Amino acid sequence: MIGYVTLGTNDFAKAAAYYDALLAELGGKRFMDMETFIAWGNNPAAPMLSIIKPFNGEAASSGNGTMVALAADSPATVDRVYKKAIDLGSKDEGAAGPRGDSGFYAGYFRDVDGNKLCVFCMSK
Repeated sequence: MIGYVTLGTNDFAKAAAYYDALLAELGGKRFMDMETFIAWGNNPAAPMLSIIKPFNGEAASSGNGTMVALAADSPATVDRVYKKAIDLGSKDEGAAGPRGDSGFYAGYFRDVDGNKLCVFCMSK
């Protein structure tokens, strides 16, 4: 049902480099690349993540309570992607680890524009 999620950015080049490096950890690559919009994914027919310079020319801002969750295949991948995000300058919003006893394993962080992301897997 989800085609893609778009996050606004105030520094397009910095955000592009950040997501090139971060999403490569999940096998993501650019499928759409324009002057003000880039979309990454694993398959152009599957959901993608994108960045954009806001169309109205106003500053981009992150939403309180808004989050994008990136699916991973294992806790080891969650750990690797979370570490990569922190190495890329992300702000920690909750270290990678198990959450409850449902098998949900996740790490939370904010990107270079303050957008909140989660990388997760179901380990049970």
